[in-house]
Amino acid sequence: MKTIHWTRDELVAYILLFAANSDFKEDNRERNIIIKKVDMNTFQEIHDEFDNDNDYQGIKKIITSLKQHNYDKDDIEVLLADIKTLFFSDGKFNINERNMLKCLERLFSTL
Repeated sequence: MKTIHWTRDELVAYILLFAANSDFKEDNRERNIIIKKVDMNTFQEIHDEFDNDNDYQGIKKIITSLKQHNYDKDDIEVLLADIKTLFFSDGKFNINERNMLKCLERLFSTL
């Protein structure tokens, strides 16, 4: 894939949106967690891009951008902690969220 021109904040916003949509709905608590990580303008721009991507495109963008930003093991651990916080924001950790977490952990381990 070609170069992705995202900042680290844009990458985090995209990954968190990808995770938040694992159960096919994105609630206000999840949006608020993402907005605490990035500013509202970044959130909206990335949300618009996310809405236009399919899962395959999203995964390719995430992997490409993680490599471009030289994410290491510590960076990945912080990212996974943010994803877990997002998943537990509604007090539940449903099967779709569990499966998404496992998939992202596997995906991140390939870096």
